Amino acid sequence: MTKSAWLFLTLALAAAGLGLNVLSQGVQTVSFVAAGVFGSLWVLAIIIGRRIKFDPVLR
Repeated sequence: MTKSAWLFLTLALAAAGLGLNVLSQGVQTVSFVAAGVFGSLWVLAIIIGRRIKFDPVLR
C-alpha cells in the first residue's frame, strides 16, 4: 500500500475508535462520518495506487 493509503486507513480506524468511545451523540456522529470519508479515501488511494504502479511490460 502507498503511504497515503496507510494514512487514510489509520485515520479511519482512529475516527471509528473515537466514535465508539465518546458519550456525546454529536461527537459520535461526526466521528463516524469522518471514518466513512477516510474509509472512502482509503479505497480510492488503493485503486489509484494499483493503477499507477501496474506495468506488465517493463521495457
